[in-house]
Amino acid sequence: MSSPTGGWFVILLALVCANLPFINQRLFAVVPLRWSRKPLWLRLVELICLYLAAGLAGFAVEASLGNAFPLGWQFYAITACMMLVFAFPGFTWQYLVKHRTA
Repeated sequence: MSSPTGGWFVILLALVCANLPFINQRLFAVVPLRWSRKPLWLRLVELICLYLAAGLAGFAVEASLGNAFPLGWQFYAITACMMLVFAFPGFTWQYLVKHRTA
């Protein structure tokens, strides 16, 4: 995988992972829950887990291209904020758009 392809893969993966907790009512889109709607705290826990998964995928892509660089707290703060920005469309769809109840 080339460097630009790997970068775009990680960005698209982070975008999907950020919106996944908000677009469905299952845990990690697989496990059905007893609630009719997932509570916000569970969505945030799921978002943190998917942030770690996207980060591990990014680290794997970086390691496959060559030496992995040491990362400081600034990197993690920026990527966590970027994950929250990526999650905004899903959050908006789930909590701010009025849905009809049939």
